[in-house]
Amino acid sequence: MSSNLEEANFLSIVMRMATGAYIAIGAIEDPITGKKKEDVKMAQYLIDSLRILQEKTNGNLEVEEKGYLDQIIADLELKFVKIKVKIKEKE
Repeated sequence: MSSNLEEANFLSIVMRMATGAYIAIGAIEDPITGKKKEDVKMAQYLIDSLRILQEKTNGNLEVEEKGYLDQIIADLELKFVKIKVKIKEKE
């Protein structure tokens, strides 16, 4: 395995999914285009995926893992609502 890759673990899986969601809600730049964009459907899909992961791992996570997942989901949900409101106001 290449030494460039990070260790595969639960937190890195959550981080990759969360990064995709942050890109989809326009919170961070897309590393490919270098631009911020909003893709509500993709953001919703990734947030829902994190919720499923949260549900399916309930009772099986270490305290740090559970706290990180809970915090990421709460932050993404809050930002997602703000994006939805902003889009609705533009209509």
